[in-house]
Amino acid sequence: MLETLKKEVLEANQQLVTHHLVTFTWGNVSGYDPKENLMVIKPSGVPYEDLQMKDMVVVDLEGKLVDGTLNPSSDTPTHLELYKAFPEVRGIVHTHSEWGTAWAQAGRSIPCVGTTHADYFYGEIPCTRRLTPSEVNNGYEKETGTVIIEAFHHKNPLKVPGVVVHGHAPFAWGRSPADAIHNSVVFEKVAKMTFLSELLQGEQPHRLDHHILNKHYERKHGKNAYYGQSN
Repeated sequence: MLETLKKEVLEANQQLVTHHLVTFTWGNVSGYDPKENLMVIKPSGVPYEDLQMKDMVVVDLEGKLVDGTLNPSSDTPTHLELYKAFPEVRGIVHTHSEWGTAWAQAGRSIPCVGTTHADYFYGEIPCTRRLTPSEVNNGYEKETGTVIIEAFHHKNPLKVPGVVVHGHAPFAWGRSPADAIHNSVVFEKVAKMTFLSELLQGEQPHRLDHHILNKHYERKHGKNAYYGQSN
């Protein structure tokens, strides 16, 4: 079942190690098939070096096990909420990468201060609000998805493919598991570069001018994009 997507999700999880985004088993990648309304995700607590295709877990949008023998990631409810709210997203990455997590622990959004950021994220990467005690005690992982969705009330999740979860860690996403990994790597680089910019410029570095932000994002993602090679 969903063998192609299982392979994509397996490879994406292995890329977390390749790109130094995880320590031990601190992260997961999922992929979503909109035709089947099914999600494939990493099993909980299994080391990346031990993962095989047969270990990938398939669940429906309610979190019910459809295929697999292992327990899915404990973050499964968060992933499911995001797929339901962001219909164009096909892959989600959650890590506890160092630089992204530093912003989460500081409870701060990541401002756009340079063109590297603007190439991938159209404006600041938002930080969610804190979860309430009730939310933590009554569906913590699901409510983590809820506060992420709230943070994107006025944002397009494909134009800003990532978020800082307050006191927790980053999530990133994309049009496929591989695309989500790509955005997660960029997220971590941007988090580091912005932190260093703050050290050099002071606590509030200059924001990138909007016309430059717009130019860099549109030349790569706009209808008249010209970055890269045409198909």
